Amino acid sequence: MAKWRIGLLTLAIGILALPGCGGGSRNEPDGSSEPPPQVAGDQGCTGSCTSAQSKLSVAQVQQIIAQAAAEAQAQNTPATIAVVDRVGNVLGVFKMNGARDFVTITSNRGVVGGLEGLTIVPSELAAIAKAVTGAYLTSEGNAFTTRTANQIVQEHFNPGEIGQPSGPLFGVQFSQLACSDLNLRQPENPNAGPKRSPLGLSADPGGLPLVMNGAPVGGIGIAADDTYGLDPVLTDFDRDIDELIAIAGTFNFAAPVDRRANRITVEGKVFRYADVDSSDLATNPDNAPGFASLAGNLLPVPAYFDGTIREGTAFGQAESGIRADTKDFPGLDAFVLVDDTDTERFRPRAGTDGGNALTQNEVQTLLSEALKIANRARAQIRRPLSTPARVSISVVDTNGQILGIARTRDAPIFGIDVSLQKARTAAFFSGSFAGDDLRSAADVGYLNGDGSPSGEVIVIGDYVDAAQTFLASDTALDDGAFAFADRSGGNLSRPFFPDGIPGTMNGPFSKPFDRWSPFSVGLQLDLNFNALATHLVFYLGAIGVFGDNPPVTEDVAKNCTGLNRLANGIQIFPGSVPIYRGSTLVGGIGVSGDGVDQDDMISFLGLHNAGEVLGTINNAPPEMRADQLTPQGTRLRYVQCPQAPFIDSDEQNVCEGK
Repeated sequence: MAKWRIGLLTLAIGILALPGCGGGSRNEPDGSSEPPPQVAGDQGCTGSCTSAQSKLSVAQVQQIIAQAAAEAQAQNTPATIAVVDRVGNVLGVFKMNGARDFVTITSNRGVVGGLEGLTIVPSELAAIAKAVTGAYLTSEGNAFTTRTANQIVQEHFNPGEIGQPSGPLFGVQFSQLACSDLNLRQPENPNAGPKRSPLGLSADPGGLPLVMNGAPVGGIGIAADDTYGLDPVLTDFDRDIDELIAIAGTFNFAAPVDRRANRITVEGKVFRYADVDSSDLATNPDNAPGFASLAGNLLPVPAYFDGTIREGTAFGQAESGIRADTKDFPGLDAFVLVDDTDTERFRPRAGTDGGNALTQNEVQTLLSEALKIANRARAQIRRPLSTPARVSISVVDTNGQILGIARTRDAPIFGIDVSLQKARTAAFFSGSFAGDDLRSAADVGYLNGDGSPSGEVIVIGDYVDAAQTFLASDTALDDGAFAFADRSGGNLSRPFFPDGIPGTMNGPFSKPFDRWSPFSVGLQLDLNFNALATHLVFYLGAIGVFGDNPPVTEDVAKNCTGLNRLANGIQIFPGSVPIYRGSTLVGGIGVSGDGVDQDDMISFLGLHNAGEVLGTINNAPPEMRADQLTPQGTRLRYVQCPQAPFIDSDEQNVCEGK
């Protein structure tokens, strides 16, 4: 079966014979039509500004595209422009005449393997991924971009600061994937989100949020240059053509200044929002021509956009797929996921894994207690200061089945899929089944840039052997002896161990640094690689690259790894713990939102407090926690809770002794 899957992929992609893609030169702005400064100040929003009217109209989508296209034309660099709403519905994709057809994935580090060097990625998929990223990372309390994402997924934070640990959201790029069993699809769910992204989250500058009256309403993504990459240097400011065009598109829809990434700090460091602003534009977006006069065409994108501009959905309303809870979490200001019929998708339910399975009451109590902690917790990456943490919370059983998902008000969208990845990852690596499951996973055949087979085959089971050697245990991942939180597994997934220290060995789930990049990370990508490649082949077939005989005629299955316990992939930054009944593993809880230490605390204390209420479930016994392990002489971490974390008290060391 594994060899058949590899054969299908390599045959399908290897027969591609794509013509060269054209592009334009980059002209400096002549200053002849300088735009006025935008007024986008602090709107005073703290999570309650979004209303039923907070959505983009068809005319506004056309305006955004026209503003971006006018700047692209002035820069002599035709672009593909995508606009999405806050939950990822693609509202419009416009391809200017002369825009390139494909982009190349590269970190420019000379790395071979993974997704590095692929030249057959359609520009419209890159633009959609950037737009989704701008929308999904943003809330009423913070506005992040693909440039912000670039800063927080690299091997050091900040990139280039040698000796510093990796980015706080290291690995988040492999979330929101097209194969996720959580994110919804077109056309089966025309409105409700969250929707998937064709390339996961993007770290390539050119994806920005769209905001109206302080309320996020979507994102814009631009693919104009020839690469889908990242910026490894933060000591300078780039004049990135994709970002310039995106800035023009956001004119009159820009994020409030006081919410932008460059007003938010982590560990004393300021995030980056964009390296250009409206003063760098060659055009005045207020004078952009009408949409009907643009030189280009709306581009149907199979499985994402039917070719007709549509209005967005209003976040927080049932149509968006996320609305206020009315049943299970009274008084907690909770929000839940619903489908296009307003039916709740993930109400609390009992586990599926035998006599020790979590009960419905345990799941509901656990989610409630985690919501209570979140509502008290001070957010790390949100303004105004002392705003409660806004997070998504997922609970799963040891089979990876979703037992419940709940959110606090205005939590960023990316955290839904990520919280589920985190919950599954903690439960998986803490179980005695992890080794056998990984050994059963299909092999992966890496590709050359044109899609032909490179000859390198990755055996997923080799990661088990590497972990056992690294941990000096012949039974690691086979005996369930230790509980791994996502912070623990993340320690093992970095290209340096200890994290951030060059010259040290890589963790067993990571590539060595000379073969590592955010596009080739190790186990996290390799588990998803076949599904990502299959989706690309499906899309190329759907747009006619294979003529009348596309090798893959159905969209990628709703399982990223082929392993039921990890259907939407794994996550490798903090924010989850496994759930125990005594010393017996029964599931996992994952949290994602406004700060990774906050995510750790909400999952850990939420479970602790639920155990105090119920007397039946608990965190892993201290002697089982991964922080008892000292591979290579360095102790693994379990959870890290913030100092003085609560808005309503001055408590310190809130996780100690629990």
